[in-house]
Amino acid sequence: MIDNSVEIFKCLADKSRLRILSNLLGEAMYVELLSERLDLSASTVSFHLKKLESVGLVSSTKEQYYVMYYVNTDALNATLLSMITSDEDTTELWEERQNEYKDKIINTFMKHGKITAMPVQRKKKRVLLEEILKSFEHDREYLEREVNIIIADFHDDFCTIRREMVDEGMFTRDKGVYKRTEWYK
Repeated sequence: MIDNSVEIFKCLADKSRLRILSNLLGEAMYVELLSERLDLSASTVSFHLKKLESVGLVSSTKEQYYVMYYVNTDALNATLLSMITSDEDTTELWEERQNEYKDKIINTFMKHGKITAMPVQRKKKRVLLEEILKSFEHDREYLEREVNIIIADFHDDFCTIRREMVDEGMFTRDKGVYKRTEWYK
């Protein structure tokens, strides 16, 4: 539904099309009558009717000598909420985009498993910290020296990174003993 909704919103972004729809709400009309009522050329009205018809807001039937245009009331009665929500699993799409973002950050700031530069932006920095965090086991306590050795495999400034991982809530620290936080992935 979302793909069609974008086209509907684009179509409704034109004042002439809104005026045409408004006139068609009262009764079905043909191009020349709409042209006269709206003070637009017949070709302009035809152009806009084709756009409205292409997104399903208007339908047409041939009656005698004229093509009559009708408002598709089902399409107009659709709620804004139904138009902006999707039947597809948006969570899955969001996760896919997040993973693509993380991969891009890792490829930009890491070469051969080593961090080449630590980004300034917190969100990007967190992606790299999470990548380092994967090297630590859940339910295991680490001495500060062990933490330093693991982090040093990724970056020489292990003290700063260790402190940032604690600040981000990735680790708890108690008397020089570090433990990976359970709730953090």
